[in-house]
Amino acid sequence: MESPLTAVVVDDHPAVRAGVAHWLGSGTPPITVVAGGEDVRVAWLGEGADADVVILDLHLGGPTPALGDLRRLVEAGRRVVVYSMRADDETALTCLELGALCYLTKAEGADHLVEATRAAGRGDPYTPPSLAGALAGDRSDHRPALSARETEVLVEWFQSESKDFVAQRLGITASTVNSHLERIRIKYAQIGREAPTKAALVARAIQDGLIGVDDL
Repeated sequence: MESPLTAVVVDDHPAVRAGVAHWLGSGTPPITVVAGGEDVRVAWLGEGADADVVILDLHLGGPTPALGDLRRLVEAGRRVVVYSMRADDETALTCLELGALCYLTKAEGADHLVEATRAAGRGDPYTPPSLAGALAGDRSDHRPALSARETEVLVEWFQSESKDFVAQRLGITASTVNSHLERIRIKYAQIGREAPTKAALVARAIQDGLIGVDDL
């Protein structure tokens, strides 16, 4: 049997932490909240350091968004769901670009939080209604020059569970798939639109009209 999914909740409101733990624990199968607190250190210490998913509020006792904390968590390989009161598109897109697997507003309820956490546990992005609107409304005029093959590999990867499956579908090797994806990331970085994670690439592809939200 698979190990149960675990999460750590970083939020400065005890009622929110309790509510999140209840929602996640009531799912089928339940998701166990192993730690929670008002400071991001709870995600680095004790049981929180080993949690599968970090559920992170952006405002922890101050007006400045905790974007630096998000960046450090992602760079350390943590799977992060941002769970915030802020509903503006710019903040949502910034968090995805930094590598969050989902940006979820606190108005979206239990079902979306549970699904976003399950997806993050698999390393997959999740697109709730508010995020779909943010992405659909963002069409960057500054796009990388992707080849037809690079675009094909990128779209197949979004719709597949693994790079090996993409390779089988397209009749190429997994190494070639990796090479295409690395070149795509380099092209985005060269124009100042870094996309270090799959979730960030999904955001870029939707922004640039390569895929639609309904294609995911």
